[in-house]
Amino acid sequence: MDEAQARDTAAEAAAARRAHHTALDALQRDPYPLYAEARGTPGLTHVPVLDAWLVSRDADVREVLLRPQDFSSAQSLRPDVLPAPAALAVLGGGFAPRPTVVSTDGPAHHRHRAPLNSGLSATRVAALTPYVTGRAESLAERFADTLAAHGRADLMAEYARVLPGTVIGRLLGLDPADVPLAVRSSYSAERLLYRPLPEAEQLAAAEDVLALQRLLDDYARDRRLRPRDDLISGLVAALAPDAGLGPGPRALSHDQRCELVANIQNLLIAGHLTTTALIGTTLLHLLRHRDQWELLVERPELIPAAVEEAARYDTAVQGFRRTTTRPVTLAGTELPAGATVFVAYGSANRDPDRHADPDTFDITRPRPHTRHLAFGHGPHGCPGSQLARVQLHATLRSFLRRLPGLRLADDRPVTMLPTLIHRSPEELPLTA
Repeated sequence: MDEAQARDTAAEAAAARRAHHTALDALQRDPYPLYAEARGTPGLTHVPVLDAWLVSRDADVREVLLRPQDFSSAQSLRPDVLPAPAALAVLGGGFAPRPTVVSTDGPAHHRHRAPLNSGLSATRVAALTPYVTGRAESLAERFADTLAAHGRADLMAEYARVLPGTVIGRLLGLDPADVPLAVRSSYSAERLLYRPLPEAEQLAAAEDVLALQRLLDDYARDRRLRPRDDLISGLVAALAPDAGLGPGPRALSHDQRCELVANIQNLLIAGHLTTTALIGTTLLHLLRHRDQWELLVERPELIPAAVEEAARYDTAVQGFRRTTTRPVTLAGTELPAGATVFVAYGSANRDPDRHADPDTFDITRPRPHTRHLAFGHGPHGCPGSQLARVQLHATLRSFLRRLPGLRLADDRPVTMLPTLIHRSPEELPLTA
């Protein structure tokens, strides 16, 4: 190949990447038209931009989630975007990836899940609830003060990205001074692996991820020597049990440190990005459907139902990938071993075979909380779902009482982040 041909080939490849990123961006910002088309099409729909078969109907999603032996979670968090070599080199200076509760099945999944079930038990969540309520009240008061002073405020920056970070930090046992780094670096990790970024931004994001890994490693090693009543200590005890040989605690091995960093980081990201997204979309749709907000002002006892409807209507985690472990048939489509499916919770939650009039946002919808799939289903159901609900309930109580006249600022449209992992508004400017 001569120089001109090489240039042409490189240009074609660059153009193909841009086209792919454009299509991925459009799908991520609004996946619901594709979902509706897929649900109305027999069998599964292959989506090239996801490099996966789309599982769109409620019954099929539930079937996949209850068959982990046939649909493996090992590649559930496969990145949508491969970072540049320079960014990968930065990440190579940190801790090697290890399986987590999200990417394991069977006995390995049970091992990773057990400390989370304990650390996020009903008793633990109840003990944390007064802290959540207090933080929600103080942040809502600060938000109201900002509105009074400036006439408008961004819910995402001023509240939604603050409360869940402080709550998960408290649960894990982070020093409050370390929470801002943990929150910023969590978003950097998501952006690096799921959105196309210029190389300079990739490098900055990779440095953030590295800083977070080092911070979490420091915490893990400290909790080995000085355990506390927090979730990091619980993870250390469960995933790296001390053999008890010698006069004191045995230092963590490098492999143990890698596994602990991966699992603490996963819990940190899942523990606040998802709740942040749900706070944003809940307020967005309540305020966009004005009659629903005003009904909630009049009848605050509907807050739990409003949270469940918001989670169903615009699901924060739109879905995860699964990989077939053997040839299987799903929805009449034959899949070979090694096929990738995207299990779309967000589509299942708009399935008319499960939810009457599913595209209508209705907080009086009669249904038990377990009917939607916003928090997953089966072995991989979200262990932190109750803590997320507590934060949403506290948020709505605080805002309804302080700011019953709250409204969307009407001078610009709301743009959704281009992600299927934590679907939320980029900004949510509000006024009162």
